[in-house]
Amino acid sequence: MRLIRGLHNLRPADRGCVATIGNFDGVHLGHRSVFQRLLAHGRALGLPATVITFEPQPMEFFAPDAAPARLTRLREKLRAIRDDGIEQVMLLEFSPRLAAMDARGFVQRLLLDGLGVRFLLVGDDFRFGRGRAGDYALLRSMGEAAAQTGAGFAVENLHTITHDEARVSSTRVREALACGDFEQAQSLLGRPYRMEGRVAHGDRRGRAIGFPTANIDLHRRVSPLLGVYAVMVNGLGAEPRPGVANIGARPTVDGQGCRLEVHLFDFDQQIYGRHLEVEFRLKLRDEQRFESLDALKRQIQLDAATARDYLSGMSERAVSATLSAF
Repeated sequence: MRLIRGLHNLRPADRGCVATIGNFDGVHLGHRSVFQRLLAHGRALGLPATVITFEPQPMEFFAPDAAPARLTRLREKLRAIRDDGIEQVMLLEFSPRLAAMDARGFVQRLLLDGLGVRFLLVGDDFRFGRGRAGDYALLRSMGEAAAQTGAGFAVENLHTITHDEARVSSTRVREALACGDFEQAQSLLGRPYRMEGRVAHGDRRGRAIGFPTANIDLHRRVSPLLGVYAVMVNGLGAEPRPGVANIGARPTVDGQGCRLEVHLFDFDQQIYGRHLEVEFRLKLRDEQRFESLDALKRQIQLDAATARDYLSGMSERAVSATLSAF
């Protein structure tokens, strides 16, 4: 997949594509349905499918304190888009300059002069340009007008994708995660929910109380998950490893920042710098402050025992289901 970082990195060979525009946070089933429709149009026209997205996301630029927690970091989002078969991503920096661009200028510079879009797939409620003045009607009129000279594009409205008679959306995924409903989140995403990152050096306080942890940089302003979870961790061999994880500010220790710490069961290796994927299976409890480190240690022992039981039970149920299929 080709990643184009900004209009200034466009090459003449990049002109001519089919495209869609959006944040695509989480790359859920609704997004993936859009990508498949886009790919089908691309094959019909013999053109690459291009996803146009933003970094930071517009809400993070205009109202950072009110912006929702990201489901995926940029790296995770790009990988998921690539895995769905998209050939090209145009990544636009959402800066004061982009925010100030008027709607007609956005269409002309990006879609017509820049990418040479021939087909565009967007929602009928899509808004863009300074003051959100651009809309579906403007896209259609400018695309049709440019087509008179052989350089325009057709616009098609996205159809709503539903699950359980409700619209599939990033908001619904966040709501499912917030209440610990990982089954619902997986149904909306089409895959288990994961967070990933590199293991960084920590303060070794977990090791001091008998529970060494892998500290993973989240690179997120806000996390969609907070609390203690039973997890499976990928990136340390052919099979995922079980563990218990905490996401939060560690109120008993220092109460600062937001980090992901994972204690891996029956594992004692140096893994600094390794890239791990943490898959969340069960929420055990909310984060809380304890009166002492001894009280914290006792609770972690209980959390670890509960997580072990749950994860081993999942493994046994999976084996049983496999055997019953024969």
